[in-house]
Amino acid sequence: MTTNPYAASPFSYVAEPAVAPYAIVELMPGVHNLCEYVRLAAGERVLLMMEHTVDPVVVQAIAAAAALRDADVRILSVPPFSAGGWDREAPLPIETAAFHEADVVISGTWWGEVHTAPLFFDQIRARSARFLSLHMTATAGALLTGARLPAQVFHALVARALRRLTGASSIRVTSARGTDLTFSGVTFEDAGPDGLRPGDWRPFPYGGVNFWPAGTEGVLVVEDSTVTGVPEEPLRITLEGNLVRKIEGGAAAGQLRRYAPEGFYMRHALFGLNPKVRVAGGTQFEREKHAGAFYCGLDGLTDGVPVTTGPGFAHCDCQVDRPTVVVDGETFVERGRLLLLDEPEIREVAAGFGPPEVILDDNPVMILPRRYTGLR
Repeated sequence: MTTNPYAASPFSYVAEPAVAPYAIVELMPGVHNLCEYVRLAAGERVLLMMEHTVDPVVVQAIAAAAALRDADVRILSVPPFSAGGWDREAPLPIETAAFHEADVVISGTWWGEVHTAPLFFDQIRARSARFLSLHMTATAGALLTGARLPAQVFHALVARALRRLTGASSIRVTSARGTDLTFSGVTFEDAGPDGLRPGDWRPFPYGGVNFWPAGTEGVLVVEDSTVTGVPEEPLRITLEGNLVRKIEGGAAAGQLRRYAPEGFYMRHALFGLNPKVRVAGGTQFEREKHAGAFYCGLDGLTDGVPVTTGPGFAHCDCQVDRPTVVVDGETFVERGRLLLLDEPEIREVAAGFGPPEVILDDNPVMILPRRYTGLR
């Protein structure tokens, strides 16, 4: 099967449609949740680090919400970051200096800024700033959909997912296109229930549970990735012992090999938990957060071995939109449907904001009405 990759592989915010000025009214519920999630307080120094290509209406919405909370807001317009940290020599002195002086950083980049050495996780943890990253999601579409889910509902989904996943001996991910991966020795991150803490880096809209496997075996069939976009033909990656052993699939396979000539390993993976995040029309880093989605991050080897203390400068995130996930023999996701959405304790939390069948509806075409977004 051959697909057309060109209509579904945007490379920058310049490919996004312009936002109507009056749309700012509809963005504010999502921006309110952003401010709540980052725990923005009066008097804090807030840095908006936005790529030159982000729509001004999106920047204005976030800046206005922060200013309304009496924050000290600065807007820094920056050049685009490279895919997966590929441009490892990119100078970032202004971005780094501004980050060091901020209490809160809200970034609007296309590719994740965190894959660079000056803004890698260890550098963020060494500071007291709270870092919220809207990579590929500094858009009106993301703020109008996934950002509208009340944070308390997301926290409940995370807590329930971690109770199910932590300590699992085997997690198997399959898809209709041929993915069949088994993870073992998994370590999950617990971000806590109260939003960002000093030294934290988090994506927004809030999305899922992240984990690091010690072992990965099987085949990944890529549906979208950092390096290839949507492949022209099936792109198959074979993993053994957490290392990539084989890459097959036309032009995309060649692109992936050139991206990290020394090879790849499985660095991390994530299960999406947010039912309001878009699938149709969403970018890769938006879709990964949708309830029931799966994505994993391959990273480049350093001198032939995995090095997790710094960026690999060849990070390739790979998307599987509608997987089936089985955890120790029990189904966790069924053909893209996150089964936690039907559990009574999750529906009880959602009922605090409106009808659970509306709050938890994982058809993101049905945009959550303002009155159910947590504003009241």
